Amino acid sequence: MLSVRDLSIYYSVRHCIEATWLNDRDQFLYPNDGWKTDEEFQNDCLAYTLFNNNIQSKYGINHWIPFTEYQVGARDKFDSNLMTDFIAGKIKQEQKTDLFSVETQCIASLQFSHETQAVFEAGRKLWQYYHEQPKCNVNASLYDIREHFQGRNDKGKMNNKSADETYNDLIGNLRTALKTLAKKIEPKVYEYGFLKG
Repeated sequence: MLSVRDLSIYYSVRHCIEATWLNDRDQFLYPNDGWKTDEEFQNDCLAYTLFNNNIQSKYGINHWIPFTEYQVGARDKFDSNLMTDFIAGKIKQEQKTDLFSVETQCIASLQFSHETQAVFEAGRKLWQYYHEQPKCNVNASLYDIREHFQGRNDKGKMNNKSADETYNDLIGNLRTALKTLAKKIEPKVYEYGFLKG
């Protein structure tokens, strides 16, 4: 069974490198095992995935909220605290010790690099600003927040910018921090053999 971090690695290695005419046909490969012991890489990928996805709360419970209600000043409880519990090391994980027995244990709380902490800080400020709005969905995902501020045009496509300058600054800061994190992840995508360099 794949863990949350494993899924985020597969997502991140496919999205952190911007496609250009030089690399858009590069083939993803079966990686070497180096990534399995690189916890910083795994945690960087988790953060990248948390703040770079199209999850929408209208399709079900949003388990990918990277903050607690207290951290963002939410008016009500979130439907799920799975991600913050996972980050804090409160989720139990099953491991087979032999053919007939399974051992459950909590993983340690995750430690993040400076680049990842910058992403979380920029994201937290954006979520806080959203929760200050008179009408907000307490379980909003990043996609929902973007849709709230940017709106949609007559064809139903999300607008590129918002009339709200504070939001534009906050989302710009988050995107800048994400680009820095992506640049940090990129060399390891090649080092671990996800892509051939």
